[in-house]
Amino acid sequence: MANMIRWNPLREMAAMQNAMDRLFDETWHNWPSQYGDVTGANALALDVHEDDNAYIVTTALPGVQAENVNVKLHNDLLTIEGEIPQHEVENARSLMQERMYGRFSRTIRLPQPVNRDAVEANFDNGILTLTLPKAEEAQPRQIPVKVQGNGKKS
Repeated sequence: MANMIRWNPLREMAAMQNAMDRLFDETWHNWPSQYGDVTGANALALDVHEDDNAYIVTTALPGVQAENVNVKLHNDLLTIEGEIPQHEVENARSLMQERMYGRFSRTIRLPQPVNRDAVEANFDNGILTLTLPKAEEAQPRQIPVKVQGNGKKS
């Protein structure tokens, strides 16, 4: 004879939540070692600022040499690519590995055209700073107001 068990929706929801938690923990915890490639929006954090004359893009690239960073500007798309090396310790087991490593690529669309001939890239202590001057037609322009006649009211 079969036993009947009363259905408990809360127990089912808790089991589903535990399964989803395990899925995400395993996926994100093993991301670098399992997939090797570090790409996507979470791979390279950017700070993007704007003033009247330029965009300033800053990112941290610890452990990366300047010659291993590739910056491309095509139309209004800015791409930063490179590789973060994996540091291994010989004759040791890895107990925790949270730092990202491997190839990365991040592309953003700039809202206005830039003067590609005046773009500057500076790399100092693992911080990449890009200065992208806006194109002349994208910069604000002061328009002088001309006075007709003597400028006095009648």
